[in-house]
Amino acid sequence: MRPTILRILPALPLLLLVCATPSLAHPHSFISLKTQIIEKDGQFTGLQMRWVMDEITSADLLYDAGDAKPGSEIWKKLAAEVMANVIGQHYFTEVWHDGKKVTFLPVPTAYGMAREGHQAVLTFTLPLAKPQPLAGQRYSISTFDPTYYVDMSYEGTNDITLPAALAGQCKLVMTTPTPTADTQAFALSLDKEDAPPEDMELGKQFAQKVNLQCQ
Repeated sequence: MRPTILRILPALPLLLLVCATPSLAHPHSFISLKTQIIEKDGQFTGLQMRWVMDEITSADLLYDAGDAKPGSEIWKKLAAEVMANVIGQHYFTEVWHDGKKVTFLPVPTAYGMAREGHQAVLTFTLPLAKPQPLAGQRYSISTFDPTYYVDMSYEGTNDITLPAALAGQCKLVMTTPTPTADTQAFALSLDKEDAPPEDMELGKQFAQKVNLQCQ
């Protein structure tokens, strides 16, 4: 299996394969996350997501976009290509409730891509397949690349937020795991073209988890 990042982006720049990063060790690419819980009529209906790609990962997308204005057909085409690959990986996101995985609609209700300096930014609305109750419920949310080729993480606890309607009813708690020494050593041993066994879910072992708890 080829590295997941090659499925995230429509065409990964050669620079990513020869850049001045260590020749070994996952991850090789980085995405900074920001997420807001979406609520409607007292129910959990989805996630508003914002992914900021590192400069090297962004390089090819920004090159293809050139000087195109935001919202132009070029940006729409790039966004559609990237979004198709993200959808193919189930949005790289898991939501769990009462020991069961919450499912998503097959396509986002909105998405787009833009440039911020030297970085490409993907935004999209990830809708749950069915609205979920919030009162007295607890959910866990995590976003990760299973192969850990890409590090997908929040830079701080303020990067996942609640809408104003839930501020007094719900709280968010983020935890960052500490993988075992063996797991860390295994990740360090992987070259750019390597991928861990699928059932290992290496990226999940490094993934931050956000717990949503409502009164």
